Amino acid sequence: MLDIAFAKAVLPKSGVVVVPLTEDAELAGLAAGLDKALDGRLAQALKAADFTGKKGQSVNLPGPGAGLKRVLVLGLGKKDALNPRSAEEFGGSAQLALVKEESAVILADTLDAALAAHIGLGARLRAYTFDKYRTTQKEDEKPKLSALKIILKDAGLATADYAKLAAVADGVELTRNLVTEPANVLYPEEFAIRTEALKKLGLKVEIFDKKALEKLGFGSMLSVSQGSAREARLVVMQWFGASGPSPNGKKGRKLKEPIAFIGKGVTFDTGGISIKPAAGMEDMKWDMAGAGTVTGLMAALAGRGAKVDAVGLIGLVENMPSGTATRPGDVVKSYSGQTIEILNTDAEGRLVLADVLYYAQERFAPKYMVDLATLTGAIIVSLGQEHAGLFSNDDGLSEKLLAAGKATGENLWRMPLVPVGESYDKNLNSPIADVQNIGSGKGAGSITAAQFLQRFVNGKPWAHLDIAGVAWTSKDGPTTPKGATAFGVRLLDRLVADNFEG
Repeated sequence: MLDIAFAKAVLPKSGVVVVPLTEDAELAGLAAGLDKALDGRLAQALKAADFTGKKGQSVNLPGPGAGLKRVLVLGLGKKDALNPRSAEEFGGSAQLALVKEESAVILADTLDAALAAHIGLGARLRAYTFDKYRTTQKEDEKPKLSALKIILKDAGLATADYAKLAAVADGVELTRNLVTEPANVLYPEEFAIRTEALKKLGLKVEIFDKKALEKLGFGSMLSVSQGSAREARLVVMQWFGASGPSPNGKKGRKLKEPIAFIGKGVTFDTGGISIKPAAGMEDMKWDMAGAGTVTGLMAALAGRGAKVDAVGLIGLVENMPSGTATRPGDVVKSYSGQTIEILNTDAEGRLVLADVLYYAQERFAPKYMVDLATLTGAIIVSLGQEHAGLFSNDDGLSEKLLAAGKATGENLWRMPLVPVGESYDKNLNSPIADVQNIGSGKGAGSITAAQFLQRFVNGKPWAHLDIAGVAWTSKDGPTTPKGATAFGVRLLDRLVADNFEG
């Protein structure tokens, strides 16, 4: 993990120095002092390179003198466009440019403390690696940067701001680790065991095994796992940030109108009897990204001491074909009492969420519910990897989610959702049960999936985020390396921070 620290504005006398410059800005503050110490060579280098400060521009001065190893100037873009998101992107760019250095200093004395803190967050997020199973990696292939110091006028304020951001980064990294793990390591029972580590943050964690789920009547969720040797688990994580502490294992105050976050946790999805094609099936280890995001989010909220009552519920199953697996055409009874005709066993995530959504509202009476799931390939056809699909029965909640997505760069696009019994929803009517798990017509797969979920919501203000296209990336981003993105952790943390904390 990259160590981020903040210190008072004193010009470094050794090592590697990073100078951030906005468009058409002159060297000022410590950067001007640095140029003077280098006898004007910094300004000369910028002029020779036609450096204007545009985002993405850089000038590198190795061995410039004054005892320094290297000076790196990076463009910040337009000054009036500076915001936390652009600061994070700058931090990510700096980390990438410094990856072969052991440590570096960023001169941020011309920026305010909040932006400096977000530079640190961006660098931390971009520095993420998952090398757990690599045994032959050469030393020169490994990132070396282990410490980044950001110097500015109000280091104390930046340190305080960053402490909360670091808790969110911890949640992001937890989610990325969970989503990246292979399915032979992270199966439902193991995933549930790992959530118990969150108790040390003050979360109350409950784990329900197969026997408990059978007693509750989770027939829809259990139908998904019945073909697997790995038994299902339900994990409930409670954070008493507004109503007061309730230590795990002890009686305490109940959550009061919490915000409920629900995650699909299919730790591996073969499709079951409706088996998937072999090509690309290895990607289905991250069909539990919704559950991974909820787990990371709950860690982030607890880690930064969010003043909100929140509950995270994750349904964990493995979908495998076998002699005991659910067959297409089977009918199961859900926790809600509704019967479901299962026409396609690869439309399994909605069967998990149906039970967990209904249980969440019945037990906790949440003010709002938000679920996350890598639910449909259809959403990738619609939105690619640029946006997650947003389906909601509440305009106010949708607006809050869209704003949080824009602020964090985890963008959403609202998709159609109609009342139960209308247009898209009618395609889910079964001739022998209350509902069927896929639509009877072709097309609109992500919409009919959301319509199915809505039948288990009972009008409670709710949003469904289909993150199938954004949970994993095949290309590097400003603050996200290739692989698991942890999409939704920062988005939902921002939703809470901006709207639901007292």
